[in-house]
Amino acid sequence: MAKIGFIGLGNMGLPMAQNLIKAGHQVEGLDVSAASLEKLKGAGGGAVANAKELAARSDVVVTMLPSGKEVRDVYLGASGIVENAKAGTLLIDSSTIDVDTARAVAKAAEAKELMMVDAPVSGGVGGAKGATLTFMAGGAKEAFDRAEPILSKMGKKVVHCGEAGAGQAAKICNNMILGISMIGVAEAFVLAEKLGLSHQALFDVASTSSGQCWSLTTYCPVPGPVPASPANNGYKPGFAAALMLKDLKLAQEAALASGAATPLGAEAAQLYSLFANAGHEGDDFSGIVNFIRGQKG
Repeated sequence: MAKIGFIGLGNMGLPMAQNLIKAGHQVEGLDVSAASLEKLKGAGGGAVANAKELAARSDVVVTMLPSGKEVRDVYLGASGIVENAKAGTLLIDSSTIDVDTARAVAKAAEAKELMMVDAPVSGGVGGAKGATLTFMAGGAKEAFDRAEPILSKMGKKVVHCGEAGAGQAAKICNNMILGISMIGVAEAFVLAEKLGLSHQALFDVASTSSGQCWSLTTYCPVPGPVPASPANNGYKPGFAAALMLKDLKLAQEAALASGAATPLGAEAAQLYSLFANAGHEGDDFSGIVNFIRGQKG
């Protein structure tokens, strides 16, 4: 069993770290929240004072951070992970960040004889708690092979997508599909309402024909057809609109940098920006149906 340092014990990171403890690993954590550290200790983990100390004490370091800025701050610099980890330490960043930052950190890690994998996740808080996440991993095959047994304790599917940054690329492409498809499903339900077609009737037809997609059959944006969807719980996340907007913005930044044409992705980013700025950044992203419908509350 590995000695793992885990930085970032938020809604996703804490249950991920707890699942590593359940699997028998020795886990020490670092977070700005004292309450999160107490919860980790309550699950059998420990706490360290700073990234420098955590890096020096760990065989594996896992991070789950809000953005590329925090990832650069934690990994790079004199007091960062890369400078203070022992040669051969495995670094796993499960944050969702820009591809350029993922590649820059991986390059710095390689220069210090460290193994690095970018491994963002899909599956939300429920997947983190249930250890059913999907990990999209980028990095050298040797690093991935070492990371896979660790990741498999936190998720049900681990996919090696390619070299450094490939995990982040897969994540933003996947979530661009998700954002676009949710808007399409929401628009269809709003049109159905105007035409006098019930939610259930549209669901019964589309879920078994060519309109079928995850946004419809698993995460239906209207109450009724899928009891477990956030639509039946006041649009509590789930996956918050602010996080969807973050991923759509990352996709647009990548599209601009690479010269890819993504007109629907751009439109989805604009709609989610309007939705979030109207005070719904904390709502589940499927709540975009209410925005499309014209509700202001």
